[in-house]
Amino acid sequence: MPLFEYECGSCKTRFEKLVFDRSEKVACRSCGSTNISQLLSTFAVSGTSDRPAPEPGPCGACGAAQRGMCGMQ
Repeated sequence: MPLFEYECGSCKTRFEKLVFDRSEKVACRSCGSTNISQLLSTFAVSGTSDRPAPEPGPCGACGAAQRGMCGMQ
């Protein structure tokens, strides 16, 4: 059951909602408007490892050794 982040186009309120069915209409919790945009959310991954995280590469977004080696351009 994914958690999505939304922004209301009417009152600009941001909120999260657990969505069971993607066809479900989402309404703003503050004003009730259905003029809603889904936002791109960030997420965290936790776990254990004995290896350190890679140092950011030259572009600052990944651990690629040279600019242009990752797909984040």
